[in-house]
Amino acid sequence: MCKMIPFEEFCLEKCADGLLPVVVQDAVTLKVLMLGYMNREAYEKTVAQGRVTFYSRTRNCLWTKGETSGHFLLVESMYVDCDKDTLLVKARPIGPTCHRGTTSCFDTPESEGFVRHLQSVIQQRHRDMPEGSYTTKLFIKGVKKIAQKVGEEAVESVVEAVDGNRDRFIYEASDMVYHLLGLLEQMGCSIEDLERELQLRHK
Repeated sequence: MCKMIPFEEFCLEKCADGLLPVVVQDAVTLKVLMLGYMNREAYEKTVAQGRVTFYSRTRNCLWTKGETSGHFLLVESMYVDCDKDTLLVKARPIGPTCHRGTTSCFDTPESEGFVRHLQSVIQQRHRDMPEGSYTTKLFIKGVKKIAQKVGEEAVESVVEAVDGNRDRFIYEASDMVYHLLGLLEQMGCSIEDLERELQLRHK
């Protein structure tokens, strides 16, 4: 599933119990989901099966996240930090990550990263074109209709901003962002493309 980084390349001398700390991040929303630890066996099983497996320090055994709940963490990519003593895993969570039933084990706002989640939903709608979906209807009508909606919502956002109506501005701006995400998808683009362009302009 992932490019194998030889376990020997990790510098575990400063790691507690010789275990590799692993930060898991949602590959879509970029929300930090949890922290766990891996030994060699857990790491190699994660790479081989594409599901995040940890080493439990309390039970002294391997455990694959989701093996009892079904809430697996499906590995998308992995990155080693500059000191080679911590691993970042970007994964797609199947259901909530925390045992409390929350998205993350950290109490960050649930809305964090939702725009990227919404982008993934719009992309899925475009692929599946489910009947009855407003997003499907937009894609059927095509780029001119979607672009028209972006323009309409942008004007309404400007009107509310000029009038100083914060709540209405947020409402209309949210409509604009939704339709802009649809237009990006229609054009074969994404938030990531915007980020790259903005980064190129940044000085």
